[in-house]
Amino acid sequence: METTNSYLKNKSGSGHSLFFERGIMEINEFIDLLKNKIKSLSYELVDAKFQREKGDNYLHLVVDRIESINMNDIVELTNAINDYIDNELDISSLPSFIMDISSLGAEKPIKIDDINNYINKYIHVHLINPILGENIFEGDLIEVNDNQITIEFKIKTRKKVLVIEKSNISKIRLAIKF
Repeated sequence: METTNSYLKNKSGSGHSLFFERGIMEINEFIDLLKNKIKSLSYELVDAKFQREKGDNYLHLVVDRIESINMNDIVELTNAINDYIDNELDISSLPSFIMDISSLGAEKPIKIDDINNYINKYIHVHLINPILGENIFEGDLIEVNDNQITIEFKIKTRKKVLVIEKSNISKIRLAIKF
């Protein structure tokens, strides 16, 4: 799984942690335990970051899944992670922290390898090389194959279908349809 876990940037073979200086458990072990728990709850941990802000310690977690994530989902996940930390982990030697869990949002980026999971979703595609004089298209993803995606988009009131080579896609994300 490719992630941009911020905690990995702090990894060192020294076995000490900047955040849990007094603790038995080091930050990497703690994050790995949370990552596994989050995965067992059908989410992916995309980013994890400990930081000190205005005198308090914060644990910022960013999660994702194929299905959209609403506020109730975040509340349920937060409660499940809190229960896990309180009841299954011994963190008595660790400093207290405030946990913040968020998602990638309504316009989350899509990995090209995961594009099959977003058929019939409204997407924003930024191209490397223009098609029909345009670098950006927004429309419904209607088909995906090994090398191409097909979107249906509107020009004024007319629906058009466009086939785009995956190799020509610079960025792709979900979009909000207005």
